[in-house]
Amino acid sequence: MNIYPALKALRTAATCTAIIFLGVGCNKKEDNSLNFRNAIDSYYSAHPVCLWSDPAKLPVQADTSDNSKTAGYDALVDQGLLVRTTAEKKKMIVASKQVNNYDVSDKGRSAWTADVNQPGYGNFCYGHRKVTAIDSSTPTSSEAGATTQVTYHYTITDPPAWATAPETQNAYPKLHAELAGPQTGQATLTNTNNGWQLSSARSTQKPNAGGQIVE
Repeated sequence: MNIYPALKALRTAATCTAIIFLGVGCNKKEDNSLNFRNAIDSYYSAHPVCLWSDPAKLPVQADTSDNSKTAGYDALVDQGLLVRTTAEKKKMIVASKQVNNYDVSDKGRSAWTADVNQPGYGNFCYGHRKVTAIDSSTPTSSEAGATTQVTYHYTITDPPAWATAPETQNAYPKLHAELAGPQTGQATLTNTNNGWQLSSARSTQKPNAGGQIVE
């Protein structure tokens, strides 16, 4: 019995099946969880999560009598990211107050992300969002221009030691929350000619008492 024609037919069927599955997997415009996950991950690969919601200007001066203004900076001094010097600032002719000056240290420059549009401004960034699960999405289609609202869970990838240090997490509660475990995020995705892309995002995090948000 000649089995070669049967083997050839089997190989052909297997090849066709693989091509079909490969085509589905590579179609970035399909409305499926894999493409939604890839779109969100792609966006956040270029947008790291940072300590402050807006770029901060350094060097900065803070009144030592107000712990709420110095605690966060002092935690970064403890981690070697900032250097601190003390000074006296005159309030009136016969009165003065003690202040701390904070600036980025040599070690901190490797973690400092400068704002190219605002000289002197920047942020300490500590990782990227990575989607762990797509929880839900609103009805949509594979057509260009279609949109969907996606709710998902994510974690922060590879946070540095300074971000996981107790001193830093105590000073920045939202940093602690972000790194404590999976968090929930929401995003609006738009189907483009190049596949699904994140068009807007909303964080479920709320500001802490100091007004700082960890995005």
